[in-house]
Amino acid sequence: MKIRVYYEDTDAGGIVYHTNYIKFCERARSEVFFQRGIVPSQSDTSGFVVRDLKASFLATSSLGDTLNVTSKILTLKSSSLVLLQEVWKEEVKVFSMEVVLVYVDKGKPCRIPEVFKEIFKLYF
Repeated sequence: MKIRVYYEDTDAGGIVYHTNYIKFCERARSEVFFQRGIVPSQSDTSGFVVRDLKASFLATSSLGDTLNVTSKILTLKSSSLVLLQEVWKEEVKVFSMEVVLVYVDKGKPCRIPEVFKEIFKLYF
């Protein structure tokens, strides 16, 4: 997913504020579903939640830069998955994150719906 860096994404020094890389990755995860005309939940009480993440800030990006967010599934289990998401500025990796997502319904872990697992198979 391509992301353009806007003024609102930067800090007083003119570089992307660190938490925005996590937001960019969230947008990329959601876009996988939106492109197929669905949302990443099956009801108002279900959806994916972040259980754990490990982030590495490797370089900076600035106002006007075009970034590319890539996503790869490392592990897919019945109710959770581990994703590797990276943000690139041309050939430079600026951010990398491993994130554990758990599918929940009414606050409790449950099986990831099969329709979502079919989508995920494209990202192995």
